[in-house]
Amino acid sequence: MRWRDRYGLRRRRGARVAKFDREATDTDIEALIEFAKTRRGVEFYVEPETFATDTTAVAVAHDGEWTRRRVGAPAVIAKVARDLALPVYDVQLTGYPGRMRAYNERRRQAQDGDLI
Repeated sequence: MRWRDRYGLRRRRGARVAKFDREATDTDIEALIEFAKTRRGVEFYVEPETFATDTTAVAVAHDGEWTRRRVGAPAVIAKVARDLALPVYDVQLTGYPGRMRAYNERRRQAQDGDLI
């Protein structure tokens, strides 16, 4: 059976693949879509490819909850965001939203409280 390029992962990526990382898959994109459809106020933040990691996107909800997945290329998440009518930002230009840090801190405090 031939693998279909449903989200344009192979077409948009080009020939480059990070050395130590696995390639983005449809499952990665579908996880971001599911996250966006089941939460309010989601925004996507694109993280650049590095030597060890493929291009990733972080989806951040209104309350700061977030998830990160491989996307293969910025154009892939741009298309997903356009299809969902959601904003997408380059994290190198905007940074991460403050609500994401606040969410991480709330989780850390909750975990510390559980240990006491």
